[in-house]
Amino acid sequence: MSNSKGNRRERELVNLLDDRGFAVMRAPASGSATTRELPDVLAGNGDVFYAIEAKASAGRPIYLTGEEVEALVYFARNFGAKPRIAVRFDREDWYFFHPADLHVTDGGNYRVKKETALSEGTDVEELTGGPAQTRLVDGEE
Repeated sequence: MSNSKGNRRERELVNLLDDRGFAVMRAPASGSATTRELPDVLAGNGDVFYAIEAKASAGRPIYLTGEEVEALVYFARNFGAKPRIAVRFDREDWYFFHPADLHVTDGGNYRVKKETALSEGTDVEELTGGPAQTRLVDGEE
């Protein structure tokens, strides 16, 4: 994901969480300009706090390195937040995963496929305390 597209997607996520009543900020210089590993977004509403690593893709699977995920979990634990991976595929909504729920590749990286995000991801309503998303199970009308 290009930096400009990544920045745009992060701002989109910040606005989405802000609209849901969360205090939200993008972590300055997340990813490169600091030696400290920072999540892309911090969000909280007084009851729940999230440290979020945001990734977007046109449709190809999204990969995160083991180091990225370890840094997120470490930061979240020390900050008192819940770690979440936020993924967005073009023309789809944002979906959220706890790192432990992601597929781990043989090389120790983490992967999210579009179909996995759509079928197993937590949507923003559920993440922010709204009603859980209703999913149709194969065979249901």
